Amino acid sequence: MDIPAPAAYRLVMSDLPRARLLDRQTPPHILTLILLAGISTLAMNIFLPSLPGMTAYFDTEYRLMQLSVAVYLAVNAVFQLVIGPVSDRLGRRPVILGGMAVFLLATVGCALSTTVWVFLFFRMMQAGIVAAMVLSRAIVRDIVPERQAASMIGYVTMGMAVVPMIGPAIGGALDALFGWQAVFWALLVLGALVTWLAWADLGETAPLQGQSFREQVADYPELFLSPRFWGYAMSAALSSGAFFAYLGGAPFVGAQVFGMDPATLGLFFGAPAIGYFLGNFLSGRFSVRIGVNRMVLWGTIVNAAGLSLNLALFYAGLGSPLSFFGLMTFMGLGNGMTIPNATAGALSVRPHLAGTASGLAGALMIGGGAALSALAGALLVPGSGAFPLLWIMVSTALAGIGAITLVILRERRLARI
Repeated sequence: MDIPAPAAYRLVMSDLPRARLLDRQTPPHILTLILLAGISTLAMNIFLPSLPGMTAYFDTEYRLMQLSVAVYLAVNAVFQLVIGPVSDRLGRRPVILGGMAVFLLATVGCALSTTVWVFLFFRMMQAGIVAAMVLSRAIVRDIVPERQAASMIGYVTMGMAVVPMIGPAIGGALDALFGWQAVFWALLVLGALVTWLAWADLGETAPLQGQSFREQVADYPELFLSPRFWGYAMSAALSSGAFFAYLGGAPFVGAQVFGMDPATLGLFFGAPAIGYFLGNFLSGRFSVRIGVNRMVLWGTIVNAAGLSLNLALFYAGLGSPLSFFGLMTFMGLGNGMTIPNATAGALSVRPHLAGTASGLAGALMIGGGAALSALAGALLVPGSGAFPLLWIMVSTALAGIGAITLVILRERRLARI
């Protein structure tokens, strides 16, 4: 149900569900949701400045080491397909705590790895942290209506934006001072703190209906056959595809094309998060007033425009570390506007399957990201420059515009019927 327009215009942080921190009898505090989503993002990118050094440590090739991004994203996508439905059946709280426990054990394994294959195995297991990211969004949809959900998800992911802004810089500094293993020990400590907070603050929010898994699966066609769900999900997946390609390719561009050391690369690498923070703020502040569809459309356009300009500068011979990383802020801005709104739209198609919708939409986003990350790593070779990466990013960003445009056109046709 949409809230009346005058009230919608006044939506601010004080309008979000009242919660008392560390009280499981009230809705989870927004700080808990921010940190659950944030630790998922941190696990994805804090170690990226260390990739060139880890390649040397394990005496392997960068293409193999770069799989630590691609396989993590691939397993992450598979987990999301399971986590959503399981949380609809068993509840959000036990699935989040179980995923965090798997993540903590896997992080210890990463830090103690002595071969690249052992590291890649534990890196895949770290993907259990995805439960925190997927279900923090589903929890928002459990406790507020659709348009408020877009705003609240915007605030939650605005907090997430701080993590990738500082994560690579911290990871690069830890690597320079103590070696790459220190990055994973720090991640273990932070993960343990967030796990304790979730245990103390997060009560159950899922509207459990007591369905059997067979009955639950019988409801899935409602979601899978919905063009509206697929439109929103693909808008988010395609728009964010540029970011995941960036995760896989930017460390190579920074180290091999521009000759950056890990600490400097870590500082530049977080540039998209600055734009993402602003985009999430705009989502949190204006989604209710402007509407989900227009926010997604504008976000995809900003994303594509920034990346196209970046590519054009390289063709003009003007590409530099400042232009390459600086213009990535527009990618972050566009995704900060697109992802919260597209996610809220996808989760609102069938509210009783919010966990499943969150998992499936997330799997599309992360699974596509894994493929694009691996593709970027395969195409970036000595002498290629940044062109393969930028072409991948521009193509997916333009496809994101197409996906939301189809949703808008379909809704207009239905409105005329």
